[in-house]
Amino acid sequence: MPAALGGIALLLWRKERPIPDPRASGAGLPVRIVLFRDNGSRGETVETNKIQKSEEEWRKELSLEEYAVTRQKGTERAFTGRYWNNHEDGVYRCACCGTALFRSDEKFDSGTGWPSFWAPAAPENVATEEDTSLFMTRTEALCSKCDAHLGHVFPDGPEPTGLRYCINSAALRFAPKK
Repeated sequence: MPAALGGIALLLWRKERPIPDPRASGAGLPVRIVLFRDNGSRGETVETNKIQKSEEEWRKELSLEEYAVTRQKGTERAFTGRYWNNHEDGVYRCACCGTALFRSDEKFDSGTGWPSFWAPAAPENVATEEDTSLFMTRTEALCSKCDAHLGHVFPDGPEPTGLRYCINSAALRFAPKK
């Protein structure tokens, strides 16, 4: 029994590491993103290159949970993520590259057990594409800069957009308002 509990603890262990610098450029195609300060205020729009890394590089940088969600399109269990019930002011950044994805101003309690937002911090920072996995069609949300899987977008959110960006906590790093 202790060995099994140790294995579960290892699986759920999260590496604490600094939030990556969103201004860092990668080796991929050019992409435009909007920079945000940790207080949520919008900064400049910059052109940078997409972050491209090998699976081995991502495995070394991310926790097991972050890797499973962001690079393998996994989903954490509802009500288990570190941010589903976070009510602090600040910015939710990509766990992989640090790009500002969502702000606390757009976060709402959807009752689903995942952090939910009615809009991204900037449309340039969150890409979407059709996801036909699991025998259904959904809209997948991805980080525009590194293609990290974030979660899905549903048409059942509040006004003004009517959208619900249902996002995995493991795909995010929260930067409290300073």
